[in-house]
Amino acid sequence: MTSWRGLLDSGYRSRLPVSSSTPTVSLHEGNTPLLPSPHLSARTGCSVYLKIEGANPTGSFKDRGMTVAVSRAVETGATTVLCASTGNTSASAAAYAARAGLRSAALVPAAGVARGKLAQAARYGARIVAVPGSFDDCLRAARQLATTPGVALVNSAGNELRLAGQRTVAYEIVDALGAAPDVHCLPVGNGGNITATWEGYVAYGRGRPRIWGFRAADTRTEATAIRIGSPASWESAVAARDASGGRIESVADAEIFAAYRDLGRHDGVFVEPASAAGVAGLLARHAAGDVEPGQRIVVTLTGNGLKDPDAAADYSTVGLDEFASSLTA
Repeated sequence: MTSWRGLLDSGYRSRLPVSSSTPTVSLHEGNTPLLPSPHLSARTGCSVYLKIEGANPTGSFKDRGMTVAVSRAVETGATTVLCASTGNTSASAAAYAARAGLRSAALVPAAGVARGKLAQAARYGARIVAVPGSFDDCLRAARQLATTPGVALVNSAGNELRLAGQRTVAYEIVDALGAAPDVHCLPVGNGGNITATWEGYVAYGRGRPRIWGFRAADTRTEATAIRIGSPASWESAVAARDASGGRIESVADAEIFAAYRDLGRHDGVFVEPASAAGVAGLLARHAAGDVEPGQRIVVTLTGNGLKDPDAAADYSTVGLDEFASSLTA
């Protein structure tokens, strides 16, 4: 059996904006698990699948677009990869830049980025630039700095290279299921992933699901990956919602963190909190009577739980004697 060698060399190169002369910068991203969820299927009366994007090399869906963006950056002679980030983009950009032998830098909000993500980016050799304010401030600064010769900005907003790579998640789902699902749920931060996922289904031409996106209701959410006040790809995300007959709604932190805990306890899948927003939204819609039984539903889980270890620190321990007694209780 041929081993998987990433989206450019084993996957969907012909569908990506690269040529035969574009070098491949890859960490063998893609080909992530599509895991049936007996727990969520039983709760909703549907066939629910989890697309586990935390299984990508740097632990998030960002690697899909980054392999394309950094491969093209090398082709065009860039020397520095730059991004604004709430964490996952910085880790992915730094890893692929390191793989390519390029410098990297990440502009991050001075407060509110999970330590696991910053630690990743730092270990890959990125310069971490703390910017006062929000992600939106970081993105404005990054766009200004990207006018410097030799600098490649690799944020997904308006970046066809990144979005083209992220569309491959839809290709993989269709190839695994034989057709598009009825509904695809996913978290919404900047809006680029909901946009790319919908465009992937349209481009593949084997069915179109309703796209259900879920944001955090609180702009200061503890699900830091989607702590974004003004989504840079909001208009295209709304267009995807409307074209698919779907929805974009908000879910409370309490719902997100309940889904976060349940994914670990019932499905054996450890995600970062923001990843659970799609599950939280699905369960909220089911409780409201909006989920028709018998449908096939895919939920994107965008990042690995080790991205935000502080969020998982709410556990307790028991003594040995207490545990031993519980075994016979």
